Amino acid sequence: MTATAKPYAEAAPVVTAAAVPRHQLVAFLGMVAFFVAAPYVVYPVFLMKALCFALFACAFNLLIGYVGLLSFGHAVFLGAAGYATAHSAKLWGLSPELAILFGVAVASVLGVVIGALAIRSRGIYFANITLAFAQMAYFFCVQAKFTGGEDGIQAVPRGTLLGIVDLRQTMPMYFTVLAIFLLGFLVVYRAIHSPFGQVLKAIRENEPRAVSLGYQAEHYKLIAFVLSATLAGLAGGTKAIVFQLASLTDVHWTMSGEVVLMTLLGGLGTVFGPVVGALVLITLEHYLAQLGSWFTIVQGVIFVVCVLTFRRGIVGELGHLVKKPL
Repeated sequence: MTATAKPYAEAAPVVTAAAVPRHQLVAFLGMVAFFVAAPYVVYPVFLMKALCFALFACAFNLLIGYVGLLSFGHAVFLGAAGYATAHSAKLWGLSPELAILFGVAVASVLGVVIGALAIRSRGIYFANITLAFAQMAYFFCVQAKFTGGEDGIQAVPRGTLLGIVDLRQTMPMYFTVLAIFLLGFLVVYRAIHSPFGQVLKAIRENEPRAVSLGYQAEHYKLIAFVLSATLAGLAGGTKAIVFQLASLTDVHWTMSGEVVLMTLLGGLGTVFGPVVGALVLITLEHYLAQLGSWFTIVQGVIFVVCVLTFRRGIVGELGHLVKKPL
């Protein structure tokens, strides 16, 4: 019996942490160097907005790119965390780090509740359920007194981070946002390159086969959904502190549409795609805002051209060109 069992024991795979591919490490260091140097050339507030949305897009990409779940209501986590952060910082007097953590906690709780109810659905049904929850949250924010209605919560104090860093100054605020973005980015990277991430990919490619191997697909999808909601909340809470504002824009369904555009434009299921997509979209919004109502049309045309030209997204096509995943 011992001789028979030995080959099976030797054949059992040992899961170890994979080394970071050199090209991805170079790309990451290049991204960090770009964002460290950028505020000395580009308007820092613009970059902070781009970083917040890049983190939001990374969180969304974790769900759609690696699990295959399309959420049309992800703005609920961004907006809810923004309102919770703004309310706790302004009315409760919490420090910025505690206010952001409170916002993240609210987003996580919403992720558990919405995920538990929606995760059993698939395809367009899942997308519609998440959209329905997002619309419920939007109308709640319109009617609730503590949200300020259409005015939102304004004049949110930035405060002092850990009692040391004065976030009222632009550059300390920028590098704090950059640190938060890098933390969220590395969490996503670690998640998708871990055994947990491999199971998510297996569920995305063939869920019945993953279930037949003994994996509880719904549990894995729920964990991924909550993690995505948590990181989206981190982006929303940070954004509320940066702009000292929580508004209905962040919980509107159009915000969910924008993060879909960012992810598709940069590259679905790529590591750096959401960051590039967010930068491109925020840049377009900044420089084409003078077009007024025509902006949406021009943005749509540009998006259609990019989708037809770069079917894998900007980073996806670049990775295909160099034969290495980015």
